[in-house]
Parts: sequence; C-alpha cells; structure tokens
Amino acid sequence: MASFEDLRQLALALPGAREVDWKGAPYFQVGSKAFALGWGGRAVLKLDRDHQELLFEARPDTFEPFRFGPNRWAYVELARIDEAELTDLVREAWAGVVPKRVSRPFFETLDRRGVS
Repeated sequence: MASFEDLRQLALALPGAREVDWKGAPYFQVGSKAFALGWGGRAVLKLDRDHQELLFEARPDTFEPFRFGPNRWAYVELARIDEAELTDLVREAWAGVVPKRVSRPFFETLDRRGVS
C-alpha cells in the first residue's frame, strides 16, 4: 500500500521538482507547472489523458476524474496501489510537464542502472 509520504519522496526525488502549499495542501511542481498534489487523503496526478481514461474505466475504485481548473486530472486512492505503481504514475505525471531534454536523460539513466 502506497502512502502520501511515498508520494512526497518520489515527487521530490525528480529533477527540478519542489513542494509548495496550495490551499493548505502539498503541491508538487517543476517551475510553474504542477504534476501532483495531495488532496483529501488521496493523490491527484496529471497523467497522460489516454492513460488516465483507461484507468478510470478499468479501475474506478482506485482512479477517478478530478477537475483542476480547465483540466481533468486523476484522483488516486493510495491505499489501493503499491509503491511500485505509484512510482510509475508519479514519473509519468512529472514527465508530462518537463521538457523532453530533461525527462529523456533521467529515464535513460534509470534504464542504464536497470531501475524500473
């Protein structure tokens, strides 16, 4: 079972990521672009649109839509996923907001080290 502390550690380990406060909730961003936040005991992640739609349909008990301004993000019930899945999701959300020149070397380094 993943926890909010797992989310925080994973998010802050990513290049350029920092934590800020948003309406009393922890919010993770790179520059001015957010990719994750904690809200109501759940994580909210900015996932790839097609991937999150698949998750909403396949696992509605774990993933559900969250309106964030004009965007649709994904609520994630942390108690229903493990840390490995959370790692993949947080990295996906982060990669969606950083330039490819930042994400590509990061993922290449993980590949070289055999880290998934």
